[in-house]
This record gives sequence, C-alpha cells and structure tokens, in this order.
Amino acid sequence: MELYKQHQIKLYNSLSGKKEIFKPIIDGYIGMYVCGPTVYSNVHLGNVRTFMSFDMIYRYFMHLGYKVRYVRNITDAGHLTDDNAEDKISTKARLEKLEPMEIVQRYTVDFHEVLKEYNFLSPSIEPTATGHIVEQIEAIQTIIDNGLAYVINGSVYFDVLKYNEKENYGILSKRIIEDAIENTRELDGQSDKKNPQDFALWKKAEPEHIQRWNSPWSEGFPGWHLECTVMSTKYLGEQFDIHGGGMDLKFPHHECEIAQAQACNHKAPVNYWMHTNMLNLNGKKMSKSTGNSILPGEIYKGNNEILSKAFSPSVTRFFIMQAHYRSILDLSNDALLASEKGYNRLMNAQQLIDTIVPSNTSSLDINIWKQNCYDAMNDDFNSPMLIAQLFEGVKFVNLLVENKATLTIDDLAIFRNTFNTFVFDILGLESLNSDNNSDKLSGVVELMIAMRNEARVNKDWALSDKIRDELLDLGIQLKDGKEGTTFSI
Repeated sequence: MELYKQHQIKLYNSLSGKKEIFKPIIDGYIGMYVCGPTVYSNVHLGNVRTFMSFDMIYRYFMHLGYKVRYVRNITDAGHLTDDNAEDKISTKARLEKLEPMEIVQRYTVDFHEVLKEYNFLSPSIEPTATGHIVEQIEAIQTIIDNGLAYVINGSVYFDVLKYNEKENYGILSKRIIEDAIENTRELDGQSDKKNPQDFALWKKAEPEHIQRWNSPWSEGFPGWHLECTVMSTKYLGEQFDIHGGGMDLKFPHHECEIAQAQACNHKAPVNYWMHTNMLNLNGKKMSKSTGNSILPGEIYKGNNEILSKAFSPSVTRFFIMQAHYRSILDLSNDALLASEKGYNRLMNAQQLIDTIVPSNTSSLDINIWKQNCYDAMNDDFNSPMLIAQLFEGVKFVNLLVENKATLTIDDLAIFRNTFNTFVFDILGLESLNSDNNSDKLSGVVELMIAMRNEARVNKDWALSDKIRDELLDLGIQLKDGKEGTTFSI
C-alpha cells in the first residue's frame, strides 16, 4: 500500500484562511505550480527560502508515493509590474550593453547553481515566459472574446469591474475592490484604463523597449501575471491541486492569475493556495538599497561583512527548516551559529547510529517516535516540529551509545531508516562528509583558535601572532572581539 494512503495531510489554504485536509483531484497524483524568479539579478535569499520550502514539500509528497508534476517557471520576458515600473531585464541589459537574453542566461545559470549548492531537486518542468508568447496571445484573445478585456492604443487591459460583477476579484487577498479603487494612486499611463484596478494583459512597447513581440494588437509584450496562468494550466490542466509562492505575490499577482483563469476557462484554477513568509536580516527587511542584504553565495563563501564566518549550504538549509514556512524568519550571525551547532549534533548522531549494537530487547518505543515524525509533516509540513522529533532521536542515540537503552535489530533498522529518511530525503540536508568539507575546516580553525588562546594566556605572543598570520596567509582572517575570536574566509 502506498504510504500516502496511511497519512492524512492538513495544509493551510490561503484561499480559505484555514487548514484543510488535502485531497488531490486525482488519487495518487499531484499537480503543483510555484512562481519562479525573474532572472535579471542574482537570486536573493528570500526567494531561496520560498523555493526551499516547496522543495521540502515536493520531497515529502514523493516520499509518500505520490506521482508529482512540479512546475516552476522562469520569468525571462521583460514585463512591467505596474504601469510606470521599469522593465528590469531590459534596464539591466541597457546598463551593461548586452542583449536581454544574455542577462537572462547569466542569472538563470546563477539561479540553478545556487539551488544546486543547497541540494534542491529539479522540478518536473521549468517553462519560460518567452517560450510561451503564442499561448499568452491566445489566452488574451479568449479573454477579449469573453468580454472581460478591452483594447486601447495597442494595449490590452483586463476589465476588473466587469469581471467582479459575476466573480470575486479579491477572493484570495480578501480585498474589497471598492476600497482598493479609492486607495489607488495615480500612475503614469493609467489614463488609457477604464478604471484604476484594471491590469495589463498586453502592453504596446515604447520605442526604447528592447524585448517585444508581434501580436494582433501591437508590437509589445505580455503582462506579468499572464505567463503563470498560461503555463500552470498548460502543464497541469484547467484545475490543479497546489499553487505556491511568497506571500508578497498574493496580491496582485496571484489574485490576477485567478481572474485570468476564470475569464478563460470559467472555473477556479487552483484548489489549494500556499504562501511562504518573509525572511529578514538582523531584525530588518532585506534591502539592497540600505545595505541590509546578503546573497546565498556570500553565506557559504564567507565573503561578506555581516557574518563572522562562512556557513555551509546545509547549515543554512537547516536554519531555514527550523522555522515553519508560514512564519517570519530572521537571519543573523547568532542564529546561524546556533543552527550550525544543532546541525553538527544531528549529523554526529546520524554517524553514531551505525556504531550501535542491536540487543535482544527494545527499551525504546521507536514506532511512536516514527509516527510523531510523520505527524509533524502531516500538520502543514511543520518542519520545526519534525526537527524537534529528530532531536528526540538524537537523545535515543546517546542513550543507546551509552548502553542506557536497547533496540532489537529490527527496531534499530526502523530507527536508522526513519532518521535518515527525514534528515536527508525530506529535509534535504547533506552529511558532514558531503558538504564540501566546510564543517571539517571549521573544526580545524576552531582548534587553531583554541591553541592561540592558550598561547595568549601563557603570554606566548610570538606563537599567538604566528598562528594568526599563517591562517591569514591561507585566507582565513581571525577577528578578536568581546565575545571571543571568530573567523572569516
């Protein structure tokens, strides 16, 4: 029997605002779409958190035996998020005197390299916006034919008020359209619209706009929201199970996706909407303009001014998994240091399991512990609760190693398999040995710091300086502070 038949999953549905029992449209099959990156710059850590959460969810579904089609798009077409926003891909291309597709290629490669470092599984399909221009034009024509879009001066806009006569524009974000209209600021280019809340399905390109395609209405480009509606329904059907993304996309992006799909297919496109929460840095919102930001690669390479040392991808992944995907998470040096200690405890216990000698009897109830691990994941993919259970497993390991508890050979096999499954297959962590030896390096440097501290206590300043200078020659800089000595690479 497939595992999923033994486990009832409850997930939080942003559409209803509550946890619901998950029931896929087709038994044993799941269609899941997650909004991917706009590839005009290096992927930031907040995006990585969102994709990592859905990577964990994807892993768990597959562990339970579901056949999952996971679609995560690449936005490689320049678009405007509102009527006077910049087209970020074209702007970057113009600044660097490159073709837009050179920008797209560079940052798509960066995106994939970062996700590989963090041990992501690849999605089933990774479609691009530019690869689906024809389908987007066809969808726009369908919406026009259905009376819910209008053409003016070469651009096409979705008629929100007319749509709202029969449907609910605001069903996901819980916004009341009349209030939204009153609070809408005047934007350049809105004079063409029938009302301020209408959004672009197709924009006529200005002379300076680089990315442009022919259409029945003008030479231009599709609106931002349209690509996800088109690609999700093309690969998952007019109705599918799960649509995910960061909570910042709930409005207007996901709200507009629902409206477009309803206008095309006359049915709600998604049964369960899932949204991840924000990632802060040192208690504040991440922002490049204020300098309060850090790239994923800067964390594991250590080339930053925010953290005291480099932290391996698995330590960072473990840190992210310690918070529920719907909770705000605050990244800081202290938080990563604590996560590193926790990660090392987990990995040391995992290695010790193989040294345990089975007994004729079991004094630990492994099946209850195993069920608790599943119960955590079945409760809206509660990774922090799962990690708490894994640390209960660490306690078991210590008891077993110290001969204060026993397990039979069968129970030991269940324990080892369950521990490894949740640590590696579902949380997606990698062992100490496979994590680029960064943890071993940290251990060696910490040993050298301890030797240097001892030399300083003994007033052996020559040895103290020698250790510091030779580490510096190797690219490892020691930093002495009130809390002790830290290092960066």
